[in-house]
Formats: sequence, structure tokens, C-alpha cells
Amino acid sequence: MNYLRGFIPWIAFAVVSAAGWQWAAATAFVVGAALLVAQRREGMAGDSLILEYSTLAYFVALTALAFCLPHSGLRHYGGAMSFGWLAATALATLAVGRPFTIGIAKRQTPPEVWDHPVFRRINVVITAVWAVAFTLTAVAMAAVTAAGLGNAVSVPVQVAGFVLPALFTARYPERVRARARAVNAVQ
Repeated sequence: MNYLRGFIPWIAFAVVSAAGWQWAAATAFVVGAALLVAQRREGMAGDSLILEYSTLAYFVALTALAFCLPHSGLRHYGGAMSFGWLAATALATLAVGRPFTIGIAKRQTPPEVWDHPVFRRINVVITAVWAVAFTLTAVAMAAVTAAGLGNAVSVPVQVAGFVLPALFTARYPERVRARARAVNAVQ
């Protein structure tokens, strides 16, 4: 579950957002920066921290926007914008051929599997699932906000936007490995 660590700033943003979007963005920025510094000190490679760097860039921009224009109508769309940024990050990493989950997966797998085509394919699929989940959640959050449905609807939508792809991420690699073992056993 190491991949969930990269989402801590986003969770902090959601939790603190009731206090105002400026403080939520600033909190997420500070949490994200602290996590990134800690991970770099632990010796994590930059390519395994794509999500963390993207998160930091987002919260730098959002913090500046929120403090410069505190009454902007965008303040109501923080959830949708956050998921939209995550979707853009995931899609961009797929477009450049470096799915963001590869760096995370490398933290949990031995180096001898990193160059295997199945390892890469698993991470392309997992990153695509995250991209779809983030995109759908961004659209849903925009609709929830526009309709004024409030936290009773937005919180479960946001939770689903993280939990469903996380469950897929936790289960999919083992399903692929089991399929590969079954194919190898037949041969």
C-alpha cells in the first residue's frame, strides 16, 4: 500500500477544505513538500516520485490562486480540480510512456522484474485504471458541486475515486501472475 502515501496531501486537502480552500491548499502543499523531502532523504529516485512532484506543483499553484483570489468561484470546485489534475498527471505519464505507477511498483518489486514486459504492461493497465477513475471522479465532482449536492454526496464520490482504483491496484498484479503461472503450467 506504499502507493497510497502519494495521496496523503490530497486527503489532507479534502479534510482541511472545510476551513477554507486557502488553508486546505496550503496544508496540502506543506504535507506534500514534507513527504517529498522525507522520501528523497530515504533515497527514493526522482522517477519514482512523479505523483509527488505533480502534487507539489498543483498545490503551489492552487495555494497561490486561493490566496490571491480567495472568493473565486473555483473555490467550490476544489474536488473536481484536484481529481482533474490527478487525471491529467496519470494520462500524461501514459502519453510519454512512463506510467506513474512504475516508480511506485519498483519500490515493492525486485530489480530483476523491472524490465520484464509483463511488469510494464501491469503498470500501464493500473495507471490507465487510475486515469479513468480520476477522470470520472472529476466529472462527477463537478456535477455534484454544480448541483449543490453537498458533502453527503461529494465525500462518497471522492472516497470511491480513490478506493476503487486502489482495490484494483492491490488485486490486479496477482491475477496477472496467477494467469501467467496457469499458462506456464499448461506448457
